[in-house]
Amino acid sequence: MPARATSRAARRSPSADGVSVSPRVDVSDAAAVSAVVAGGLRDVPDFPSPGVVFKDITPLLADPHAFAVVVAALAARHRGEVDLVAGVEARGFVVGAALAHALGVGFVPVRKAGRLPGETVSISYDLEYGSAEIEVHADALVGGERVLLVDDVLATGGTAAAAWDLLERVGAEVVAFECIVDLAFLGGAARLAPRPVGSLHVVH
Repeated sequence: MPARATSRAARRSPSADGVSVSPRVDVSDAAAVSAVVAGGLRDVPDFPSPGVVFKDITPLLADPHAFAVVVAALAARHRGEVDLVAGVEARGFVVGAALAHALGVGFVPVRKAGRLPGETVSISYDLEYGSAEIEVHADALVGGERVLLVDDVLATGGTAAAAWDLLERVGAEVVAFECIVDLAFLGGAARLAPRPVGSLHVVH
């Protein structure tokens, strides 16, 4: 086994629910989890446009220890409380699918318009410059399922609010929105209020 893979494996230990986490991290300790997330973020200046500092979570996803902490922390908040996890395209798929597996429930993708085959239900919403459209399969829910909505980062909250409304339109009972990072200075949580919003790390 390569040295890098060996060192990564040595940092993990199996937990009772099948998610490998470091014994040094108590996922009920919000400050400890926040520190793990902060350590896995990378600032990318001037992306996707000049003046913007992009919070890149790909180093976090590449670290098996940090990613396991993220999934275990989110799962601990909602175990036994949801029937499905819905993830917003695209990085919400990565987080959402892993979280659904940890919770033992199914996963529903919320996609950009035109990406899903078959009959869909869509919703349009306004962006700062223009508009966007997202959709889910019309038969993704039978109605009444408790759904946890997740994404990687909460910014202005426009996409999260639209995804929440879309899931309710197809019969879901959306119990909360969860993300890895909340960019609090952009006001997304306030825009979603009074709907429950959770995050593992807040950037003020």
